[in-house]
Amino acid sequence: MINNDILRRIRFVFDYKNAKMIKIFAKVKHEMELDTLLDLLKKEAEEGYKPCNDKTLCLFLDGLIIEKRGLKEGAEIPEPVSQLNNNLIFKKLRVALELREDDILSALALADFNMSKSELGALFRKPGHKHFKECGDQVLRNFLTGLSIQHRGK
Repeated sequence: MINNDILRRIRFVFDYKNAKMIKIFAKVKHEMELDTLLDLLKKEAEEGYKPCNDKTLCLFLDGLIIEKRGLKEGAEIPEPVSQLNNNLIFKKLRVALELREDDILSALALADFNMSKSELGALFRKPGHKHFKECGDQVLRNFLTGLSIQHRGK
């Protein structure tokens, strides 16, 4: 999935306004300018579109974790990773929203996407583990769709 699309979908799921998005970036001490944010939220065909790189999306997801759960006592703000993949994005969303296996499977079911517990568990394993499975765009897209239905209705 395109990072800009993920950013737009998360914004839609939680009905975040521009100020809230900027506040989430501020949680990780990243100053996001309104104009830049608006360019990141545009679709590819729109004038002024700016691609969202992995570091920027990681900053937002880390900010979302801090926004939703707070920063662990004694912990520092994490350094953003330079390369994100769907597995890491999915994991950061799971952490931010404090979702259990059944919560994720319920969200996927709302999007008419069925997955077993073992298939889901494989997405959260470390790369190199014999049961690790790469998270495809379809899984992440359906998860975000399911979250949208949970939080906003059909």
